[in-house]
Amino acid sequence: MTSFAHDFPFDPAHGRTLDELMTVPAPPAPDDFADFWQARYAAARKVATDPEIGPLEEERDGVRIHGVTYTSVGGVRLGGWLALPVESAEPVRHGFVIGHGYGGRQGAGPDVPLPLPSSAAILPSVRGMGARGLVAGIPEISSGHVLHGIESRDTYVIGDCVADLWCAASALEELVPELAGTGRMGLLGESFGGGLGALALPWDDRFAAAQLTVPTFGNHPLRLTLPCTGSGESVRGYHRGHPEVVEVLRYFDAATAAGFVERPALVAAALFDPSVPPPGQFAVYNALAGERELLVLPAGHFEYEGLPEQVAGLVAARRAFFGKWLGQEVSDTP
Repeated sequence: MTSFAHDFPFDPAHGRTLDELMTVPAPPAPDDFADFWQARYAAARKVATDPEIGPLEEERDGVRIHGVTYTSVGGVRLGGWLALPVESAEPVRHGFVIGHGYGGRQGAGPDVPLPLPSSAAILPSVRGMGARGLVAGIPEISSGHVLHGIESRDTYVIGDCVADLWCAASALEELVPELAGTGRMGLLGESFGGGLGALALPWDDRFAAAQLTVPTFGNHPLRLTLPCTGSGESVRGYHRGHPEVVEVLRYFDAATAAGFVERPALVAAALFDPSVPPPGQFAVYNALAGERELLVLPAGHFEYEGLPEQVAGLVAARRAFFGKWLGQEVSDTP
């Protein structure tokens, strides 16, 4: 069990050893879980995303980074960033949809460099998150965002955020048509984006592989019993006054969804995490039905000695993983 000095009023490891975390299960799926998500996916694929590339904003690490906008479900227009290879004559061999944590993103940031060379990527801001994802009526702060529309499975904002990733993939295929049908598209997500990624992945066969870092939304029944500093604490508070919300949360459980994931996935899960309880993270990994790899992190959402080395290790593992599953083996060296 990993232990760090901290001043949280609870144990961010929740008393679990690694052996115990490796046994955390996923909740059973509702009978119509797959039907619910397949219908949402089908609706998202019908959206005319009409992507538009903005001016060049940055050039580094072998890519040019542009602003981008596209349309998602409900006619919502969202923004983000598009990374394209600097060498325009070089064919694009891989594509990535890269989700973000709660709070959105301010730019491409540490998601560039991309996991593989000769790649293009779209880095969307999902609805309600960050300056490029703002939508009237949807709270921008995570504590409010995670509760928006939670009264019903059909109105819960998390479902539309998952669709925003699917529509981002459609926009990327339209902007980089050589990616369509190649089986060389990957999905990445961290924290909030990792939970969304687990929910998105089973139904979209355009993604050949996925990498999820400290994914949230895993095993909601257990999460409701575990204090944290992240969005889960808002859900816990709401549940105290509205216990019936458990029926909605059943459809948005990342661990339940992982049981339907048959494509390769790499999960980086933390032993100690004040924001996303580790048992939920490991529940996502444990439930994966296909080829899977696990990278155990000492901590998530927490600064500690040795963090830069851990980040470098994750970057190397991600490169090797996508190099294997997207059809181009890579070495461990940059």
